[in-house]
Amino acid sequence: MALSVGDKAPDFTLPSSDGEKIDKVTLNDTLGADNVVLAFFPFAFSSVCSEELCEFRDQLGQFNNMNAKVYGISVDTPFSQTEFSKSQGLNFELLSDFNKDVSAQYGVLYEQLGNFKGVSKRSVFVVDKQGTVKYSWVSEDPTNKPDLGEVTQALQGLE
Repeated sequence: MALSVGDKAPDFTLPSSDGEKIDKVTLNDTLGADNVVLAFFPFAFSSVCSEELCEFRDQLGQFNNMNAKVYGISVDTPFSQTEFSKSQGLNFELLSDFNKDVSAQYGVLYEQLGNFKGVSKRSVFVVDKQGTVKYSWVSEDPTNKPDLGEVTQALQGLE
């Protein structure tokens, strides 16, 4: 079962790519300074994922103005994510959940999606600076995209 509003967001450390270099991101290191938007997506380079992450890219200024850091998370390798980030001109980090642990902790891991085992469900969580989930959206249909207006509303009023 996916995390719900009011749940404590599990901490994690994942390899990250900003399109230039591969590093690591730990959720608890970001919290306190920023609210966090975690956007899980099934596959880099797929059409719906490209559309979704480009929508986040295009609205990143608004999220930054609301003291929110955006991370995209998929089970792709950080090397694939680096190329995906470059190809789409993404301006936020992608995190590689290649071992599928974080997707499982957040309750957003498909056992099977088509011919693929262990793929992240398209989902979005807004986590406040204290580590509490303030918004949770999970789609069972990988072609559905989140409503970024709802994500923005969830961030309103958070410090």
